[in-house]
Amino acid sequence: MTKRRDVLKLGLAAGGAGLAATAGASERNIAIPQSGLVFPDGFTPSHIGRPSPQATPFKDPLFRMPVARPVPENLMNAFPAPPDPAAHQRYDEFKPQRFYFERMREFKWRYHSDQPYQKGSWSWGLTNGPGSAPSVPGPTYHARYGEPVLVRRFNQLPPVGQGRVPFGAPSPTIHLHNGHTASESDGIPTNFFNPGEYWDYHYGNLPAGMDHVHEIMNTLWYHDHRLDFTAPNVYAGFSGFYLLFDELDSNNENDPNPDAFRLPSGAYDVPMILHDVQFDENGQAVFDFFTNGPPMPTPTEFDEVENPGNQSQVPLLRRYKGSPNFTLFGMLGDRYTVNRIIQPYLKVEARKYRFRFLNGGPSRLYNLSIRKGQNAASEAVKFYVITNDGNMLEEPLEMTEFPLWVANRVDVIIDFSQFAPGEHLYLINDLGIRDDGAGPDGTRTEGSPVMRYDVVPATGADNSRLPDFLRPLPPIDLSEVRVKRKWVFDYDNGLWTVNGRLMDPNRIDARIESGSAEIWTIRNGGNSWAHPVHTHFEEFQILEKNGVPIKSGEFLRSRKDMIELGPNDEYTFFGRWRDFKGIHVMHCHNVVHEDHEMMIQWQMVEPGQGDAQNGEEYVHEG
Repeated sequence: MTKRRDVLKLGLAAGGAGLAATAGASERNIAIPQSGLVFPDGFTPSHIGRPSPQATPFKDPLFRMPVARPVPENLMNAFPAPPDPAAHQRYDEFKPQRFYFERMREFKWRYHSDQPYQKGSWSWGLTNGPGSAPSVPGPTYHARYGEPVLVRRFNQLPPVGQGRVPFGAPSPTIHLHNGHTASESDGIPTNFFNPGEYWDYHYGNLPAGMDHVHEIMNTLWYHDHRLDFTAPNVYAGFSGFYLLFDELDSNNENDPNPDAFRLPSGAYDVPMILHDVQFDENGQAVFDFFTNGPPMPTPTEFDEVENPGNQSQVPLLRRYKGSPNFTLFGMLGDRYTVNRIIQPYLKVEARKYRFRFLNGGPSRLYNLSIRKGQNAASEAVKFYVITNDGNMLEEPLEMTEFPLWVANRVDVIIDFSQFAPGEHLYLINDLGIRDDGAGPDGTRTEGSPVMRYDVVPATGADNSRLPDFLRPLPPIDLSEVRVKRKWVFDYDNGLWTVNGRLMDPNRIDARIESGSAEIWTIRNGGNSWAHPVHTHFEEFQILEKNGVPIKSGEFLRSRKDMIELGPNDEYTFFGRWRDFKGIHVMHCHNVVHEDHEMMIQWQMVEPGQGDAQNGEEYVHEG
């Protein structure tokens, strides 16, 4: 059952948007001009009514995140205490071979060199080892299968009410999306830690089921996942890349191994995270959706939360009463950023590159293409897509555009040797989005440039290549299926719900038996909004979209951890659950929806302790 405090929390959040449950509004004396999934009369989104200061496009270079640097193990043992093997599942079996130490700090980040951006925007960032300055995005991890790591993250953010970032909650939890990682290191929403505390994340870097043929991933990312505050905390700066390599995708285009892919590597392998950001007149990033909303609520009170069975008992699980979000729908900015630089440029040599595109949110969805001009009417450039959601396709797909919803990752190979030095190419987005950020508006726009590529002469030989075949998909054996479940993502009485319920951190919504397979149906209960649905820990294969089977050679024929759930859409997928026990979540990755309770918790349990009978469809309570 939803606790009353949950509804009140949502009521406060909805006050600025003019949307709230009646109970929440009456308790807090919030006037509600009207209700429903529309803007209240007289309200204007800030990205329309109060645009950000102008910034010259393509003036500043793309920020290239530093590669994370390991530290000596004795540093971890000395400050402030040694890692506790008992706090982690299978720690001795996957004993860390590399150690990393990050400090989470508040600092000023410069999004652009024009005024007023030049003086910087207060942000939250991660350092790259002792003595380094923080950055946004954080350092990029280069990890390898078979080489476990331990990452210690130390919270040095100012306490509530003392910081300069005008939104967010300084008690993060960092999720490795979509690492095959035990619950206590997964960064689930309830495992947050406060200023002055730290959390050790143990990444075993093992493929699901120890299947090194079918279950290898490549482009992962990490981001904040704090209960009720994921959107503002990621928006404040807590995100970065985590790249996994093996003997095939080896991070070496000169690899002598005849089986190695030899994809573009080093300076020619470029991770790029897209965020759209709104700024005030001083160049400060703001999480302020409405131009004429009430003052932003400040979280100062805490609610105790019962421990729902997580492996770690420390620190105490708490969450704030209230939320800083002004909107229940989605947070849109009016400035495109790539790696937190407004509309940057990148000099590219006349050779092959690997671009790892990631939509970091919070809410905007993209349809991306590379073109010879600054709009969608200009000539499109062909490229090859090699991954979907961090998983290799069976074969590269020649494409000229691709969708990129929040948290999607798509790796693209493009050969710039077909262009003359001095030519400019543009990354274009042409997907129309609702003004409230709740989903696409059903149109394609004339397109606008996200960034520019400037072709320069090659400095040496290009020894990279694009293989004809990448990785085989795991075979699907429907006889393994023990349970079928249905999850409906909807909007009920001013609240985002899954199967008619709000997220409750003290409730487990599904108990899944370790070593089993299940079929899940994910349905959008609405006809005017969209949900990028993400389930943690295990990938899945989509069987059908709207009753139509996925065929060989299609973009969706891959291992995925995201469902692009558009209006009226329904997907059915096959998945397996293996290796670790504990709690994980599934949620909408329009993280404004997640923060307003569109999330469920599932738990991996021992065989025989699941919540459904063999082969039966489990009906969840609404």
